Amino acid sequence: MNLHEYQAKDIFRKFGIPIPPGEVATTPEQAAELARKYGGTVVVKAQVHAGGRGKAGGVKLAKSPEEARELAAKILKLRIKDLPVQKVLVTPAADIASEAYVGIIVDRASKKAVFMVSPAGGIDIEEVAATTPEKIMKLPVDARFGLQPFQAMQMAFFIYKDVKQARACAKIMQQLYQAFVASGASLAEINPLVTTPKGEVVALDAKMVIDDNELERRPDIEALRDESAEAESEVEARKANLTFIKLDGNVGCVVNGAGLAMATMDLVKYYGGEPANFLDIGGSSNPEKVVNALRIITADANVKAILFNIFGGITRTDDVANGIVTATKQNPLKVPIVIRLTGTNEEIAVKILTENGFSAMTDMDEAVQKAVQLATGGKAA
Repeated sequence: MNLHEYQAKDIFRKFGIPIPPGEVATTPEQAAELARKYGGTVVVKAQVHAGGRGKAGGVKLAKSPEEARELAAKILKLRIKDLPVQKVLVTPAADIASEAYVGIIVDRASKKAVFMVSPAGGIDIEEVAATTPEKIMKLPVDARFGLQPFQAMQMAFFIYKDVKQARACAKIMQQLYQAFVASGASLAEINPLVTTPKGEVVALDAKMVIDDNELERRPDIEALRDESAEAESEVEARKANLTFIKLDGNVGCVVNGAGLAMATMDLVKYYGGEPANFLDIGGSSNPEKVVNALRIITADANVKAILFNIFGGITRTDDVANGIVTATKQNPLKVPIVIRLTGTNEEIAVKILTENGFSAMTDMDEAVQKAVQLATGGKAA
């Protein structure tokens, strides 16, 4: 679950991280009032679950309340990465002497929370990693002991030479780690962490991603979810208990099991296609899940072919077949469908599909190749 910048900042403040004041506006008039309240130059920032806000025109400086109103009106009409901007954060502009990056992410390889810090802030950390990797320091944190003071100082001195600033930075890192753990986050970052001309160290931005598995025991965090800022397909999938992530390709994938779903996406790429989504219907034998999955996928105009790849272990393939038949009767398909079924009740599933005008394959490579050919306009093998 993604948090808006203003939400992440509120959490960071609770743990003592120094952050300038700021409030959210949903109308240009509210933005003007906030600019008048803070006085001087303010920053008007789009609140949307997408990166690249600045490049998309979603972050602007306003020198007066009138300018804040005009800029907010423009920003509130934007769509950034196809997501509408419905709120803006208005915060006083800061004098910046230097910009750094501090972040924590769950690393699957080390099975630990890993700090990444860099004296090169204000830009995407991926860009820093690609062009100047020597400017990034990584430090895995042992969950048994947490971030130790000497570790925080070690990283702080990688960013700052001034002892006072390094100490302030080390304190912020410990506070960030506390916020990360307490919120059940999978990512928490400050970009940029700045120094002012007076030598103060301040967090000007905040980003948090919460592990969905943590939400059940953190209702206060779950209450921060803003479904209006999420892709409609992902909201619908979550309500249907489907694991779904929208991508930019043209082959819609319906698979059971996360591992098989990843392998299917890899094969789609291998054979020259692009997956339109990650969609795992799970291991239950519920035809309704298939109905929901097809409804979500067919709503994506980019999908040119649909690929079902089902391995029946716990999942009964005949239930999947019934789900396909039911879904296509309710909403006739406008794109071709390729079905690969193997496993539990396979013969029954094939019979159901055949009686309803569908064909099913058992070879995974063959099915993926055919789906890619159909999606890209090629002739089916």
